Amino acid sequence: MELRATAFVCAARNHAETGAVVRLMTRETGMIGAYVAGARGRTLRPVLIPGNRVEADIRSRIEGSMPSAKLELLESRGPWLGEPLASAAITWACSLTAAALPERHPYPALFDALGALLDAVCHAPSARGWAAALVGYEALLLRELGYEVPVQRPDPNDFPALLDALDRLAPRIARYPLADRRSDVMGARAVLRDRLGKIS
Repeated sequence: MELRATAFVCAARNHAETGAVVRLMTRETGMIGAYVAGARGRTLRPVLIPGNRVEADIRSRIEGSMPSAKLELLESRGPWLGEPLASAAITWACSLTAAALPERHPYPALFDALGALLDAVCHAPSARGWAAALVGYEALLLRELGYEVPVQRPDPNDFPALLDALDRLAPRIARYPLADRRSDVMGARAVLRDRLGKIS
């Protein structure tokens, strides 16, 4: 396997003494797990922040083995980690994507929607500016994976209706794409929903 592509870092887990296993969302190939050597060093640690857009050089010498990746930072979400709502939204969107999507199955619409959601979270003046994008992303993910979506998309300017839509999407997400890991991943969503509720 040889692939060079723009990707979103969705998850990173320490592996061995200095490396990490990362989950990268690419437009062409979908979700890819890869080993990044030296990931815990000062240079690469800021690159592996969930939500970061990177240029990934992914290679595997043996069929069926985990590929290795070299990553170059294109856009950092680091400046928003100190903002509670933005940080919670980025964490949830990336955790959901990493946990729900199968390996190496392309979802170009989800790739584009994830990028749009992350941009909205980082650049909208408040959560009222990106809540509709969050509802849309969750609904799209369910549809792309073949599950029924239990809500119609509400008016983007009706914040209480957007919160209601999020509440109605939660059981479907927990029951289907996150059925095997809902306790830890859905915890990130609970944090986000709590913070959103405080501004309604």
